[in-house]
Amino acid sequence: MYSAALWLSAASVLFGAPQSRPDLPLGTNEHGAWTMSGDAFRSGRVSEDLLVRLEITGTRDNAVISSEIEGDRPQGTATSPSFRIERDYVSFLIGGGDYERYTCLNLIVDGKVVRSATGRRSDHLTPQSWHLRPWRGKQAQIQVVDNASGDWGHINVDRIVQTDRPESPPVTSWPLYEEPFRPQFHFTARQWTMDRLEPKEHQEGWINDLNGLIYYEGEWHLFAQRWASCWLHAVSRDLIHWTELQPAFWEESLLSGVQSGTCVVDYANTSGLSKDPKTPPIVAFWSRFDNRSQCLSYSLDKGRTWKRYEGNPIFEKAERDPKVFWYEPGKHWTMMMYGDGAYHVLTSPDLLHWKDEKNPIPNSFECPDFFELPLDGEPALKKWVLIQGNGNYSIGSFDGKRFNEETERFACDLGPNFYATQSWHNT
Repeated sequence: MYSAALWLSAASVLFGAPQSRPDLPLGTNEHGAWTMSGDAFRSGRVSEDLLVRLEITGTRDNAVISSEIEGDRPQGTATSPSFRIERDYVSFLIGGGDYERYTCLNLIVDGKVVRSATGRRSDHLTPQSWHLRPWRGKQAQIQVVDNASGDWGHINVDRIVQTDRPESPPVTSWPLYEEPFRPQFHFTARQWTMDRLEPKEHQEGWINDLNGLIYYEGEWHLFAQRWASCWLHAVSRDLIHWTELQPAFWEESLLSGVQSGTCVVDYANTSGLSKDPKTPPIVAFWSRFDNRSQCLSYSLDKGRTWKRYEGNPIFEKAERDPKVFWYEPGKHWTMMMYGDGAYHVLTSPDLLHWKDEKNPIPNSFECPDFFELPLDGEPALKKWVLIQGNGNYSIGSFDGKRFNEETERFACDLGPNFYATQSWHNT
């Protein structure tokens, strides 16, 4: 086990006092012991010889904790004893992989990760810090995480200190939604634990394709992609004022993916996912990054918490972007799914077992949206509209198993930004 004194020095996290940190062996001292899981950190601190071999630079206290000593395969965590937050900042040096949630340094308060940091795919340790004033006086823990293997699957940390004078101040200290350049009308994704400008794919603050737009019991639910790392989630009563919730659900492992899809409310509980008929499941359909595994997650509390279906994948078929809805005339569920340049129509009695109806729609492009509309002036006459991911649409008839296009394909909009649109389900 690591000693807290091995890790926390200068302005120690425990006392905030400007003391030099003794180089202690693995074990315990008056500050208590770090708790280890897995095998990523069990080799101890990095010796000076190892620093050279691993090409770790930018160290200060010669007490680097690293999950790279035995390569990028090992995984695990190292968690500090509880300490009281008594300064305005925690400052630290960090390097290694840039995988949020997988190779990171976390601050835990009340059992939740409230701040997190990663390396930048470099073994040169750079200073970062967190602003702690919102949690002043609370008990906290530091946790170092390596849940990644392979390319840059490691984390290096040195000189974790609690201080009022961080070497490198946080990127921003503006209150959430009051940042100078954040749009105030359009929906934008927030950063929950990270402090990073210009986030990229997979990173907090990134948003791409909308997913699973659905209305249920007075709330509009907006889901969106964080580049298949998770489904973002926000709710609204009026489609104007939105509250972003924690991400609904995450990929099963690093880069396994939770790609685009749709949501339905299984009012009749055909899936059997709810034990209470008064609580119908909201079911979300998505695809893994292998572009073959079709999966689902579901919620029994109006979208506040989600579970992955234990039987995933529910079926395997190339490729992704399932659009699911109930087809009332046939009393069955229908899925329109993109694959191999076509849309495929599948049917199911229970959302869990699917049959390919072998009626593909050729020359199609990703992320289908499909719905029925009455004709102007003739509400009894209805037609189906198929919108492709590239914004082209066509109109035709649908019998629950086959779509017959009756028009050419038209452009919904002009310009490069009309992509992967979705209509609201259950309205």
